Amino acid sequence: MTIVTRFAPSPTGRLHVGNIRTALHNWMLAKQAGGRFLLRIDDTDADRSREEFVDAIRSDLGWLGLASDGEERQSDRLAGYQAAFDTLREAGRVYPCYETQQELELKRKIRLGRGLPPIYDRGALELGDAERAAKEAEGITPHWRFKLDHGEAISWHDGIRGPQKFDPAQLSDPVIRRADGSWLYMLPSAVDDLAMGVTNVLRGEDHVSNTAVQIQMFGALIAAGDGAAQMPRFAHEALLVGKEGKLSKRLGSLGCDAFRERGFEPQAIVALLARLGTSLPVEPIADRGALLETFDLATFGRAPAKFDEAELERINAALVHQMDHAAVADRLPAGMDAAGWHAIRPNLALVGEAAEWWRLVTGPIERREFADEDRAYLAEAVRAFGQLEWRHDDIRAELWKTFTQVLKRETGRKGKQLFLPLRQALTGMDHGPDMGELLPLIGETRARERLEQAAQG
Repeated sequence: MTIVTRFAPSPTGRLHVGNIRTALHNWMLAKQAGGRFLLRIDDTDADRSREEFVDAIRSDLGWLGLASDGEERQSDRLAGYQAAFDTLREAGRVYPCYETQQELELKRKIRLGRGLPPIYDRGALELGDAERAAKEAEGITPHWRFKLDHGEAISWHDGIRGPQKFDPAQLSDPVIRRADGSWLYMLPSAVDDLAMGVTNVLRGEDHVSNTAVQIQMFGALIAAGDGAAQMPRFAHEALLVGKEGKLSKRLGSLGCDAFRERGFEPQAIVALLARLGTSLPVEPIADRGALLETFDLATFGRAPAKFDEAELERINAALVHQMDHAAVADRLPAGMDAAGWHAIRPNLALVGEAAEWWRLVTGPIERREFADEDRAYLAEAVRAFGQLEWRHDDIRAELWKTFTQVLKRETGRKGKQLFLPLRQALTGMDHGPDMGELLPLIGETRARERLEQAAQG
């Protein structure tokens, strides 16, 4: 059987880090098995859905490399929901309710006060035809609930949580349609999963009780059909929390737009989120094939997964240090060739920092103040510099080594006393790229001028 997964965001905002993790894991679950990953835009909430967010979702998934194998929009599938609703109504599995929100809240408080679970009391089922007609004559339009079967426990084997079991009598009959005719999440999602051939539903653990309810919906829809449809398998992963161990509102603001603005590589986000919350080590793995080979729901833990931006920064820096020049050439400052990238790359946490480091080559650099003895030493360096050969690449590669060996022999300096004043004079900094690679990039003319200026003070 071909594995089919889906990612079903609502276009009411940008994707955040929790959404991205869910999309990634569904993509990985499908691709590992050679299956299909579908994008379903859950845009039944017409008041809050925005086309700009639909475009942003597609763009974000594209940036992350999570291309879908097909796309559906719930706003195009309304006729199917109506047909399913009519079928369930005829089967006695949906019923109209007339309570206001205030009346429902009062009922909930009364049940809590009596030590009962705060679920719907099914009061609407006690109404006769005349009572329902009277309410509608008063202009009260009903909302609609799915009637759960209280006969048997709802159970399934969860791909992450293991055996799950719910007493349907302890669950509220869920509202599936509002009084204005609009749809809530439950029924359209089940209808679409069956119609789209979704085999595996992987989502957050906050949906566990929804799954219990939807299993009965799936059963009722399959029974009313030709019996060919199959109920998906379910898995619920632990939710993300902040590094403090608490649910963080900040996680809701961390999305692809924020990650892009800060200069993170999409593969760093993928490498982190692919294994976050599993028993596998989070490593700077650029090869998605390697990530797919080790993807296994059995490695997912039950404890909340902690998202730490410092860990993302670590992974990003390590991946940047692995990237070759061709992969980043279009993002580098003018003039930075492969040699320049190789020299500067180890100092970068983000590719976007390359321009600042490249300034050490092109200038201007910070003018440093030197003590008299260091200025005298730098004057010796100017004289030694004039003895260097710059004609061939094999000679250029040894320039720094030759230069410092001459100065060591002529001045007796070594270690930090030998190297630091030279670095400061040539780059204006106390640390940075390897000077053996940097000196040929600075070039003979610029390097001589910087040494002369430093020696003069």
